[in-house]
Amino acid sequence: MTSRKAALREGVRFDPYALPSPYYIVDLGLLRKNLEILRHVQDQTGAKILLALKGFAMWSVFPITKRYLVGVTSSSVHEARLGREEWGGEVHAYAPAYTEADIEELIELADHVVFNSPRQWQRYGDRLQAQGIECGLRLNPEHREVEVALYDPCAPGSRLGTRRAELEGIDTSGLDGLHFHTLCQKNSDALERTVKAFEERFGDLIPGKKWVNFGGGHHITRADYEVDRLIRIVREFQQKWGVQVYLEPGEAIALGTGYLVAEVLDIVGFDQRTVILDTSATAHMPDVLEMPYRPGILGAGMPEERPYTYRLGGLTCLAGDVIGDYSFDEPLEIGDRLVFTDMAHYTMVKTTTFNGVRHPSIATFDPETGESVEVRRFGYDDYKRRLS
Repeated sequence: MTSRKAALREGVRFDPYALPSPYYIVDLGLLRKNLEILRHVQDQTGAKILLALKGFAMWSVFPITKRYLVGVTSSSVHEARLGREEWGGEVHAYAPAYTEADIEELIELADHVVFNSPRQWQRYGDRLQAQGIECGLRLNPEHREVEVALYDPCAPGSRLGTRRAELEGIDTSGLDGLHFHTLCQKNSDALERTVKAFEERFGDLIPGKKWVNFGGGHHITRADYEVDRLIRIVREFQQKWGVQVYLEPGEAIALGTGYLVAEVLDIVGFDQRTVILDTSATAHMPDVLEMPYRPGILGAGMPEERPYTYRLGGLTCLAGDVIGDYSFDEPLEIGDRLVFTDMAHYTMVKTTTFNGVRHPSIATFDPETGESVEVRRFGYDDYKRRLS
């Protein structure tokens, strides 16, 4: 292997050239490492941790994840059905609103259903509880921890969760639990402040409840996350209020475990050298444009940091389908593979087939066997079946 190719696979245990490009690949060893941290939190606190399918729904690895966690949380009937069919543990559901048809399906799928508003709770709660399904209400403590409004559940005018003023005259005694979600990629200090705000606004509603769900956005498996603080917060809350605490991180399960491997198809331009890849920002990693953020690439640096700088462009017709500017120690060539990092969560679940561009395959790498396995390949039928 040349030094150029060696640099592009720096830091990974799999061979980026082993499978047809493009493909997502999850390192099962890294996934297990994350799950061990989450199980430690459960063991030390008695809290129950759920996999949030909105962030990571790669059901081929559910046999691994369900050895560590108690269940899943869903944002739609389809996610709830996936959890029931492929996981089999606790299935929780929350959505900003439900239809009559949703409720009829959730009766067969869910163990917990959280409502966004008192109106929805009053409309559907009795029917669900008559079937043995526990019901909760999402509350908005109006406490902001997220800087970007697009991802802030407590931004002014947020439609997510019920504010204290909206509970005037509402009897909440029949609820089984309460739910809040204020975080996005945050450490446990943000949770501590949120819990304090939640108790100040809604503490009088907690007595008599079975559980309180702390929502998602907890970056528990990030290297600098203060796990001991989280353990203390959960322990103190459960001891104070006598309730079961749930956590439902999405990113923390798959954080740092996955990659997107793409191939250089062409190099164009004169004043700005632009690489055309067989992947796409808008179709395959949409948060690059929505967040926005700059994904990492193994063996690459910031513009001009290394001798050869390129702009990386996607395969679609969107003019702004640009991933960013990166520099490399050696010039890129057609056929080279690039390895984008941290591509397991909020990637596969948000992809599209815009322009009919093929969805990247999905693969796993197991360090115990040294094997890369293509779990699913997508083709024309996948594109066609989304249309009519």
